[in-house]
Amino acid sequence: MTNYYWIVAQHSGKVIEVEGGSMNSCAKIIQYRKKSADDPSVDTQLWFFNGGLITNKKSGLVFDVYQEKIQNGTQIIQHGNNYEPTAHQEWDYNHEDNTITLRSNRNFVLDVKQKRMIWFPSSYRIGHQKFTLQKWNDTSGVENVGRLVTNIMADNKFLPKLLQNLLEILNDDEYYDVTIEVGNDPYAKIFRAHMVILNYRSPCLRGILSSNKKKNDGTLTHISLSDILPNILPETFEIILRYIYGGKLSLKECDTSDIIKLLISAKELNLQELVTHIQSFLVENRVNWMEQNIDLIYQTSFENENDSFLCLQKYCNDLISQDPVKILKSQSFESISENLLVSIIQKDNLQMSEIEIWEHVLKWGLAKNPELPKSDPTNYSKEDFNSLKNNLKKFIPYIRFHNLTSKEFLSRVFPYKKVLPKELYVDLLKEYLDNDNKTSSKSNPRIVKEINSKNPDSKIITFKHSETISKWIKRVEIDDELPNSFEFKLLFRGSRDGFYPEKFHEICDNQSYTVTVAKVEGSNEILGGFNSFAWKSNNIYGASGDNFIFSFNNINRNENYILSRIMDKKHATNNKYYCGPSFGNGDLIICGFDLQTLCNYSYNSKNSYEKLIRETEGTFSVEEYEVFRVMFKFKGQ
Repeated sequence: MTNYYWIVAQHSGKVIEVEGGSMNSCAKIIQYRKKSADDPSVDTQLWFFNGGLITNKKSGLVFDVYQEKIQNGTQIIQHGNNYEPTAHQEWDYNHEDNTITLRSNRNFVLDVKQKRMIWFPSSYRIGHQKFTLQKWNDTSGVENVGRLVTNIMADNKFLPKLLQNLLEILNDDEYYDVTIEVGNDPYAKIFRAHMVILNYRSPCLRGILSSNKKKNDGTLTHISLSDILPNILPETFEIILRYIYGGKLSLKECDTSDIIKLLISAKELNLQELVTHIQSFLVENRVNWMEQNIDLIYQTSFENENDSFLCLQKYCNDLISQDPVKILKSQSFESISENLLVSIIQKDNLQMSEIEIWEHVLKWGLAKNPELPKSDPTNYSKEDFNSLKNNLKKFIPYIRFHNLTSKEFLSRVFPYKKVLPKELYVDLLKEYLDNDNKTSSKSNPRIVKEINSKNPDSKIITFKHSETISKWIKRVEIDDELPNSFEFKLLFRGSRDGFYPEKFHEICDNQSYTVTVAKVEGSNEILGGFNSFAWKSNNIYGASGDNFIFSFNNINRNENYILSRIMDKKHATNNKYYCGPSFGNGDLIICGFDLQTLCNYSYNSKNSYEKLIRETEGTFSVEEYEVFRVMFKFKGQ
């Protein structure tokens, strides 16, 4: 039986729990009063120690150092751990001095630095760094579980009716004692509410109410929220008010842009539980939208250097670190902020040639000056160059011009020489005109992943198949040379990992740039598809303009094929949790193992993609299928 513990802070007597009882990644870890062993919500305070991981009983998520920053004052959060434990997720409890220490760096321990938060500072072995473990389930487990289930049923029996009544109170037109005006004319709206509920549910509204003392003459208290928080819209406040009264919030049917407005409003009203929930929903369910609108997410999460949006900040930092090229090549690239672009191009591991980086920066700068010709700077005036120079000045120090070839410099940088600082321009001229005057040491080369094109680890496809698929991904003609070396890294194989959908999602969810291939049972036919975005298990469609499905009619040759690109971009993938990889609205579905037919059931049709990839629509069986992560190395570096 698993032993669960309260982790008790010795100096305060409070225990470590997940803030708000959240089940989501990136939720904060705080100290809170200890609940009784029979409390239905006690699971958020119970932890078990497993090979260095400290895992929450309710969520199954583990202690994690936020943003992997091994430094003083970093917030501790709960986070997923699907693979091997990472250096910032492994801890040891020291029974001699009662500290909880990071295994990879024992100079750092858990610390209750402030009233509620759990921090991560250097170790001094002082009072608020000491914790005691108190066992929760040290008596008969079956009896405890039975009693707990009974208590939960009894304690929650009347909860639905209570929530219904609270929402009815919100709509009451007789007993309200405060009115709240939200928005500006002609779209302003007045809401009726009850001070006692607002006071206990929102710290922000409590502060506003305290400055608007209740009048003794019988007149109602009136709050003009538009004067205090002008960015909150009436339709957003209505959703928040229903959450405040009834504790209910459904985001699945909401437009993502409206969810962002709701997130910002919840932050302004200091509803941190709601802020944490919305962030987790976005990261788990709206990744495609956020990638396409990364600048909005970046600006929202880092605005005013607040720590309310830790989960979104981690998402942005991970995307910039792991796949910055995706941002540079996105349709919204020209509209991203200056700060975001600087944070991308200064990275040493940016997988792009230096001339491509220069051209993207130039493209961004020209977009800020739409009156300038995009391809002919010979007609620019002095004012035109000065305007462009002003837009590019923050980027120039991070572009490694000394790594360009003389041909690249002459044809693609020299025409814009007037935007370069004079000293840099003179140095570059000396270098390119005199081979003995090399200054390349001024620019360290970027760190490029060494990827050599090679045979994939596959039971289905050959090198020639993978080369053809790579050309389709890069939109290169079949007879032309692929400008990149590539690697197909095997993630999943049905015969090795199991054909069940849950195994596919366990291994492949959150993996982007993947190729699925399947061998049809009893033939040499190969079917497959490319997904540029991450697989999910959220039962909603994924959008992409780059996806495609395909078929080869012979496992040993790649000459005869059908390539079918996406037409309906909003339905590129169908992230059903009960199916394996699914493309379009039934265009290609690898369903997985079927208990009734005892075969690996699959299906194809024509709906969201250009062509049917088999001669007929309908069901078929596969004897093997594999999923690969595709990685490219950009040449010229």
